[in-house]
Amino acid sequence: MPFRSRYIGLIDKYRDRLPVHDDTRIISLGEGNTPLIRLNNIPGILGKEVDIYVKYEGLNPTGSFKDRGMCMAVTKAVEEGSKSIICASTGNTSASAAAYAARAGITAYVLIPEGKIAMGKLAQAMMHGAIVIQIKGNFDAGMQIVKDVAEHAPVTIVNSINPYRLQGQKTAAFEIVEELGAAPDYHCLPVGNAGNITAHWMGYREYHENGIVNNRPHMVGYQAAGSAPFMRGKMVDDPETIATAIRIGHPQSWDKAWVVREESEGWFDECADEEILAAQKMLTEKEGIFCEPASATSLAGAMRDIKSGKIPEGSKIVCTLTGNGLKDPDSAIAQCTSPMITVEATMDAVKRAILDNMD
Repeated sequence: MPFRSRYIGLIDKYRDRLPVHDDTRIISLGEGNTPLIRLNNIPGILGKEVDIYVKYEGLNPTGSFKDRGMCMAVTKAVEEGSKSIICASTGNTSASAAAYAARAGITAYVLIPEGKIAMGKLAQAMMHGAIVIQIKGNFDAGMQIVKDVAEHAPVTIVNSINPYRLQGQKTAAFEIVEELGAAPDYHCLPVGNAGNITAHWMGYREYHENGIVNNRPHMVGYQAAGSAPFMRGKMVDDPETIATAIRIGHPQSWDKAWVVREESEGWFDECADEEILAAQKMLTEKEGIFCEPASATSLAGAMRDIKSGKIPEGSKIVCTLTGNGLKDPDSAIAQCTSPMITVEATMDAVKRAILDNMD
């Protein structure tokens, strides 16, 4: 029987589209190749004829889309002789940076906002051996410190201001095109630092310019209402939202994201925390897909725009789910109002509990 070659990561697959050389040492954990899942039940709940797919980036090695960019950033850092990397993070970047640094045999320094990071993400960074520095400030303060430190210490920044991050992240658009046979009509993403929406547009534009597809999607970026500088038209100094991954008031890809909106004829919008959590719960209960709150922002916004008709019927829509739900179990459990049932360890007790809870 014929055998398929083993998938070993996105740099290997897209080598001719990424800035690497034949002798580059690739730092990979098998990232990319994440599932594009068609939603079966939610479109019917919305009562609209639309095709909705979710790109489940939570199945990357460290559970978020950050791995796509981090494999490139760390690969290039090692190629350039760096022995240590640094990042500011709301959680996912620190987890990814720590894992890829461990893989490369170099040191990761991660700055996180004290008390503002989901425990699943902090656990990853610590277990991977990163040097974790908590600051009494938010992500934006940490980002400025990282940029200042990098001017005085031999460390490579691996936040999305590192251009290699976006090169890796653009491959998600390649995968979507290859599975759908075309670009979607609309691509919806959560927006925090705005690097991911920028990277996706890079990928779609590249495939379009190379004649691989004839269409490009409208790029739609949704922010949490308490952390929505693109909706305010200016930076937000004290962002606040349950969606910790996008609790960013000073996006580093600010200018690039505005260009994406204009070129793609897309838009930005915002979702209240209640909408975000409701979308997360609906996706989990109705489709069996568990993402972290920030990820659900893309679906929350898309559902609202589908219901209003802003995204018209007949559209093909992709929503990026940026991180796995296991990243933030506390916020998930807090939403679950039904208590666990405790009974005696007997067949009769369990049977009675089942019958009592049948619809």
